[in-house]
Amino acid sequence: MTRIGIDLGGTKIEAIALDEDGRTLARERIATPRDDYDATLAAIAILIERIEAQVASRGSVGIGMPGAISTTTGLVKNANSTWLNGRAFVDDIEARVGRPVRVANDANCFALSEAVDGAGAGHRVVFGVILGTGVGGGIAIDRAIHVGRNAIAGEWGHNALPRVEAVDLPAPRCYCGRLGCIETYLSGPAFSADHRGTDVEASTIVRDAARGDREARATLSRYVRRLAKSLASVVNLLDPDVIVLGGGLSNVDALYDEVPRALAEFVFSDSVTTPIVRNRHGDSSGVRGAAWAWP
Repeated sequence: MTRIGIDLGGTKIEAIALDEDGRTLARERIATPRDDYDATLAAIAILIERIEAQVASRGSVGIGMPGAISTTTGLVKNANSTWLNGRAFVDDIEARVGRPVRVANDANCFALSEAVDGAGAGHRVVFGVILGTGVGGGIAIDRAIHVGRNAIAGEWGHNALPRVEAVDLPAPRCYCGRLGCIETYLSGPAFSADHRGTDVEASTIVRDAARGDREARATLSRYVRRLAKSLASVVNLLDPDVIVLGGGLSNVDALYDEVPRALAEFVFSDSVTTPIVRNRHGDSSGVRGAAWAWP
């Protein structure tokens, strides 16, 4: 069976076709028609038509998107692509493409992709982390997305930063309206803003820290400690078999050495062996996870 995945992002929509072994058969992307719901539906339908024409096969369709489908109303909620919120997206896209469609949160698609044939393959419980413009997370159990009763499983970025210290204050305001969300400390923009109060690129801070710059090293150390505290709360609650990092900050090599060592201070256990690993599929994880949404 051909599996078609769609990654519906704020700036691009990407489509992929996979065979049963996860090999890429076709791939294409177009710009997202921002702030235009009907045009977004049409763009997805066109991409599916193009992909199916390339592989000469009709496939199952999975879509990864920001936000989630409300279990109460069936409408989109919590999407930072705000023109999707409050819309009957599942019904509307199924009507456009003429078949059932699986829709999942994009961070859940990342977790699923890495659980099926990525860095989490072979592990039963995978917690996928997105450290990018925002901070998200997803849970895959037995190679299937764990959605949760309220369709928010894995949304650790909008919990408050645990074990707040003086250096963490004052708590920043989050776009969600709350103070001190994990996202306001661990996103890419937050990492940059924490460095001398400027918008220095994250890569520059990491490079300067490696060269011995004291201020850059202090910024990176604060980030490592905050990430360790935040992941420790996940380990204490979920105790996943592996944590896979994605997003732009997953490329910071120091995280894979320093965060596991820092976890021990905050995890309620006599030992902590949870591996924290870099994703295998990079930017492709979201679209591949969408393709794997059908069992």
